[in-house]
Amino acid sequence: MGLNEAGELLVQQIRQTSVLEWIAVVFGVSQVLLARKNNIWLYPTGIISVICSVILFFQSRLYAETLLQGYYLLMSIYGWANWGNGSVSSASQITLSKKQEKWITWGIALLGWGLLYLVLDKFTDSDVPILDAFVSSTAWAGMWLLAKRKLENWIWLNVSNLVAIPLLLYKQLFLFSILTLILFVVAIFGYLDWKKTLNASDE
Repeated sequence: MGLNEAGELLVQQIRQTSVLEWIAVVFGVSQVLLARKNNIWLYPTGIISVICSVILFFQSRLYAETLLQGYYLLMSIYGWANWGNGSVSSASQITLSKKQEKWITWGIALLGWGLLYLVLDKFTDSDVPILDAFVSSTAWAGMWLLAKRKLENWIWLNVSNLVAIPLLLYKQLFLFSILTLILFVVAIFGYLDWKKTLNASDE
């Protein structure tokens, strides 16, 4: 397929994108931009994106992604409350993960990957159980760290994004793949911004 044909196909797919997917994408971009700015409004915008995404991913048989969105919803509520109360676990400050938190993060990612894969493989008609489970479990880890305002959340979220991009393309969710690419780039700058803020607070 030539470059022009690929471009025409992309334009065609974008034109065929549902209103629900547009809403999910727009609010998803808003969420990560607000997260980069360390702004609590990332959570209400993220909740809107999550609700739309649940419907779309379920229709595409991305069941782990659907569960992931449910987890996003819970973590958004938790994070919103946590960020809104600066006295809770130093929620108002960006910090590095402690040793125990690192172990918990790896546990969420690895155990989540294994459990999700088994569920998808045995109990669903998913045709991409390994990748679907990996994207979700690493994002679970990242969202847990984001809710606690840990710098490393950006690393885990981008590991998830890196695998999600080709997976979404395979599922012909082109707008979501573009969104994830945007999130990948923004997350890099988010990490740098948060690290700068963290370094400044240590001075």
